[in-house]
Amino acid sequence: MGKRRRSRELALQVLFHLEFSSDEPEKAFDLICLNFDTRDAIKEFALRLVRGVAEKIEELDRWISTASKNWRVERMSRVDRSILRMAIYELLYLDDIPPKVSIDEAVELAKKYGNMDSGAFINGILDNIYRRIREQNGFEKKGQGQD
Repeated sequence: MGKRRRSRELALQVLFHLEFSSDEPEKAFDLICLNFDTRDAIKEFALRLVRGVAEKIEELDRWISTASKNWRVERMSRVDRSILRMAIYELLYLDDIPPKVSIDEAVELAKKYGNMDSGAFINGILDNIYRRIREQNGFEKKGQGQD
């Protein structure tokens, strides 16, 4: 498993923890890292995701709301909601990651940590959002990063 995937899993654990806690993102990150004996190699990208999601959470939830006509954000599972926020943050703000990679990684996380339908649900929402991002920007993001 690649470092970025492990980083995303760590970020998902922290974001999931924050669903139940009023901790500051950095405090939650440190707590999860301490309790799960996390290697330094994956911490930097994971913390970048956690901080980004925490900073942009209202905007990310608006994107989710407009893409999920039949599901209110607060009614989604906490795992699915955390995965969506992280993937949308990548789509909007991390130009070094190809959109297809962000979407595929989110779907894989959903299959591993969500319920039976999470993979398809996440894929549908993210495809919708990515299509809208491309339409609004008039171009396709060209990430060059390795994942």
